Amino acid sequence: MSGPAVRIPRFGSRRPADPDGFDRRLIAPMALGSVLNPVNSSMIAVALVPVGAAFGAPPAETAWLVTALYLATAVGQPVIGRLVDTYGPRRLYLAGTALVGLAGLLGTLAPSLGLLIAARVLLGLGTSAAYPAAMHLTRSEAERTGRESPTGVLTVLAVANQTVAVIGPTLGGLLIGLGGWRAVFAVNVPLSLACLALGAARLPVTPPRPDGAREEGLDHAGIALFAAGLIALMLFLMAPRSDRWYLPLLAAAVGAAFALRERRVEHPFIDLRALARNRPLIATYLRQVLAFTTVYAFLYGYTQWLEQGRGLSAAKAGLVLLPLSLTALAVSGATGRSPVVRGKLLGGAVLQIGSCAALLAVRADSPGWLLIAVGVLAGLPQGLIALGNQTALFHQADPAAIASAAGLLRTFMYLGAMAASAANAAFYPHGATTAGLHHLALFMLGAAGLLLLLVLPDRSLAKLPRR
Repeated sequence: MSGPAVRIPRFGSRRPADPDGFDRRLIAPMALGSVLNPVNSSMIAVALVPVGAAFGAPPAETAWLVTALYLATAVGQPVIGRLVDTYGPRRLYLAGTALVGLAGLLGTLAPSLGLLIAARVLLGLGTSAAYPAAMHLTRSEAERTGRESPTGVLTVLAVANQTVAVIGPTLGGLLIGLGGWRAVFAVNVPLSLACLALGAARLPVTPPRPDGAREEGLDHAGIALFAAGLIALMLFLMAPRSDRWYLPLLAAAVGAAFALRERRVEHPFIDLRALARNRPLIATYLRQVLAFTTVYAFLYGYTQWLEQGRGLSAAKAGLVLLPLSLTALAVSGATGRSPVVRGKLLGGAVLQIGSCAALLAVRADSPGWLLIAVGVLAGLPQGLIALGNQTALFHQADPAAIASAAGLLRTFMYLGAMAASAANAAFYPHGATTAGLHHLALFMLGAAGLLLLLVLPDRSLAKLPRR
């Protein structure tokens, strides 16, 4: 994908004494900011039931708390990523994390479900800035230091952006136990303040660019078409029904108009010609969809079953999933220094198949150790696949457009999340029963199997830099 030339940030006095090493002062704001999105996307899972009880809303309405953030994030990530490539990471990071604090305050005080959904939209937009900004900074530091594969930094980002997502249900359950469901929103206020303090103190100031260069980097009509098509598609995926037949047709029509425009303009939002030539990157995006279809189907489907099918409280369901979080963190930490991508993706796909098959053994009267063991098995592939895809994108994407490419990676992740949400709705039409969980597991097995079939023949993964 094309984009403005990479500009090495001006660090001035913030540069550490070692000019050849990665500026480790950047890691804290990068990691903390990146945590905001995955944690908010997952800890709401245990808050849906108490929110519905508080407002007298059925599951079909509280599901918008999940969908609103998905829609906002899926559209916001690549758009804000392009802005990061154009204007630099600092100002987008600070604006985004400030918006997170405002959204948290709105959610804490919201008197209605409608305002609560609006807060989730703002959360989705606000949390869309940190990850593209972090990838932009990582690429800039790699260019400055001459290190092709900053595996340690990429490992930190993978843990912060993907693995930490599974801590969400546990954290959400604990917060609800301490302060009710509003605490799930209130926690964003101190997190936002911490990000603002770290970002203002440590993120580099990007030299200003000429106005003409800024305008050339933004394709406003392309961004609008991209957003409209993606929203139409995701609204259909949220609840695929025959009476919504017009949504996929609308998405296809807008997508065709988007493709036509992007091939004709001089500075497209997404350079489709360059993307079509970059087949390894396309494969990475497809892997992201398949992998996170399974990840989110497990995260929401298993959590909902633990509460309804097994009868656990929100706090206890979160504690059952805590070993999953710890396992994913341990795997990412243990394998992060290894730059081998193909092995991680192969191992992750096989383990994902195993974790889906294990769900078929779960029953309403299964012992607690089995429920925990299934979660532990599901945590193993999460760390491997998230880190593998992120490292692959780091090397496959155009360095000049690394932030927008990273944003698209998040978009494809949430397309998988929406597919998982649609599957959960289809297999849990009257609640999370054990039979529904087993049908969901078969669906997940199909997605995991396709992931393995996509990784096996991809020899380009073995050619990525190993240092």
